[in-house]
Amino acid sequence: MLRAVFSALLFCAFFGQTLAQSTAYVFKGGLSLGTQKWDNADRQLLFAWNAALAVESVENEENRGSLFAQFGYHVRGSATRFRFVNLNGFPGNTFSEGFRFNNLSLVLGAKQKFPMGAEGQHRYYYFGGIRGDYTLSTNIDDLSQGNPCAVGVYPFIGGVQRWIGGVSAGGGFEFELSELVGVQMELAIHPDFTLQYRQPPANITLPGDCTLSGTPTPISIPERKIRNTTIELTIGLRLLKKVVYEE
Repeated sequence: MLRAVFSALLFCAFFGQTLAQSTAYVFKGGLSLGTQKWDNADRQLLFAWNAALAVESVENEENRGSLFAQFGYHVRGSATRFRFVNLNGFPGNTFSEGFRFNNLSLVLGAKQKFPMGAEGQHRYYYFGGIRGDYTLSTNIDDLSQGNPCAVGVYPFIGGVQRWIGGVSAGGGFEFELSELVGVQMELAIHPDFTLQYRQPPANITLPGDCTLSGTPTPISIPERKIRNTTIELTIGLRLLKKVVYEE
């Protein structure tokens, strides 16, 4: 159902592009700050990156509003960081690991723009849209390194949800370098509505090497739900394909 909705929206966005006088192509990338809720508890930020291509309609010379479709590669996730304390009470080594989900993302939405400066060549804008992600890969299997004692701590690869739905919203600035070339700076937030990970409750037995008693011990692992939120700061090159009608 989710895939059918996004396919219909993509068709509408493409059809709208064909009616526009001109089209802008934006190649952009930048820094991602990922966080997640694990069972409604916030985790630490994951520093990663993103890259995307956006296609945007340009309705008229004033360019006050537009429809856009954006497709890109985004690293989502969260991190764990803490510092050990040695026997003397002083800070020791720092432990850090990231939970990474490498996603392809499609955003379909609209922009509202406002002129800046005396000549109105530069603009600031805000936007919103609906988003669908597909998870290509993740590193969660690598983190546990097959350690049976970590089974209750790390997520299982089988719990990863490959298809995810969410929204995207933000704002930015467009600066014209020439009639057909410009640059764009943008800050956006991408919260997911559906889960990146869902693990049902499970009963397992820890090997004796993992217990204080040295004997295999049954334990219960509660249900785990993980949801993404990503903040992205990007800079991009904006190229305008202008259509001029001659009478």
